[in-house]
Amino acid sequence: MQQGKKPDRYVSFIGIEGESNSRKLMEMLRRHIDDPHKTNRYWELFKEKLARVGKPEENSGRCLDELFLIHAYINNIRELFEEHDDQPALALLEQIEIESC
Repeated sequence: MQQGKKPDRYVSFIGIEGESNSRKLMEMLRRHIDDPHKTNRYWELFKEKLARVGKPEENSGRCLDELFLIHAYINNIRELFEEHDDQPALALLEQIEIESC
């Protein structure tokens, strides 16, 4: 990658920290959905999916990862972060969406 240029996912994923950013975002999300005052049935079911990340034997042979879950539930995740005015999480979500989704 040339110095000063942003990574372009359509050219290469080099320079994009997709896995670590996804894990970090899930940690930020868990701060909300693990709080009994902020969670609901939807997020409790989401946590079950999150618990199956990297465990294809528990998911009909399909291996989930954090980035897949972010991509699949991006609007719900964004709504939760907006509801709780979590600006750092929204910024990271935007970065992940631009770079990896």
